[in-house]
Amino acid sequence: MVENRRAKRNGSSSDATPPHELERIEQQMTRLESLDGQNDETRQQIEDLRQRVDALHRELAHREAWIKTELARHPQRPYFLDYVEKIFTDFSEIHGDRRFADDPAMICGMARFNGEEVLVVGTQKGRDTKQKVFRNFGLPNPEGYRKALRAMHIAEKYSRPIFTFVDVTGANPGLGAEERGQAEAIALNLREMARLKVPIITIITGEGGSGGALAIAVSDRVLMMENAVYSVISPEGCASIMWRDASKKELAAEALRITATDLRELDCIDAIVPEPEGGAHTDHDLAAKLVSEALQQNLSELKSLPVKDLVQDRYTKFRKIAQFFTEQ
Repeated sequence: MVENRRAKRNGSSSDATPPHELERIEQQMTRLESLDGQNDETRQQIEDLRQRVDALHRELAHREAWIKTELARHPQRPYFLDYVEKIFTDFSEIHGDRRFADDPAMICGMARFNGEEVLVVGTQKGRDTKQKVFRNFGLPNPEGYRKALRAMHIAEKYSRPIFTFVDVTGANPGLGAEERGQAEAIALNLREMARLKVPIITIITGEGGSGGALAIAVSDRVLMMENAVYSVISPEGCASIMWRDASKKELAAEALRITATDLRELDCIDAIVPEPEGGAHTDHDLAAKLVSEALQQNLSELKSLPVKDLVQDRYTKFRKIAQFFTEQ
């Protein structure tokens, strides 16, 4: 299976045994079910095999979610500036929130996308130790979110579409960030992005963590890369809270339903962007090409909508997210 080839390539703790074992058991169960004149012993064997198959399906489900989490965090996965370099031209960065400081973990700038002027906003992680410290390990501060909103208002003034790239564990939870109004900055972004009168497209390229991700993801279209994850909390954090045991992270990843497939089924995202075989880190150029094609397609569709409908549809979209009903 693709997931297990990816796991081996990336040093995952998951192995290829469960899928092979599952296939073998299912074949054995099919042979037993096809036998004529089944006795009680045969029927009991079939039932035992069916229970094993169900257990293996559950095991594979949460392993798949965790494997995708590991891929989303891969250190060689393309980051925001990699996509900027390969997709956009004439990028001109915007600095500062005009209140406190500039935030290197949140990057904003005007650029051209296939000849059209746009605003691009994204969270940026570092690759080496020096860059990680400079980018605050990709954890934006309040000034980062305020800078992003300031840039979005500029884009709205000049009727420029907005693209946001999300790859963030979460907003900076430190004392300084809280003192400077982290929660207020995120809340303000949520409100103001819902009102912007220009097309907004978000793509989750790696991790999409909590309000730190949502603060730049209130968009007309939310896209998600095939091996990205999007959740209110990390699997490790969830496992520590629910089971007091962070080692149950694989089970938590399954329960959270954080993969692109899960979130598309729940209508929390609008589309899944495919990745190169093995993950985006294996071929940055192809990954950027696939992202560019998805952005162009969705932008063309959004530009045909009247501004009034665009804003109303965006508001309605987020009001409906996560609503579901169960049948008794």
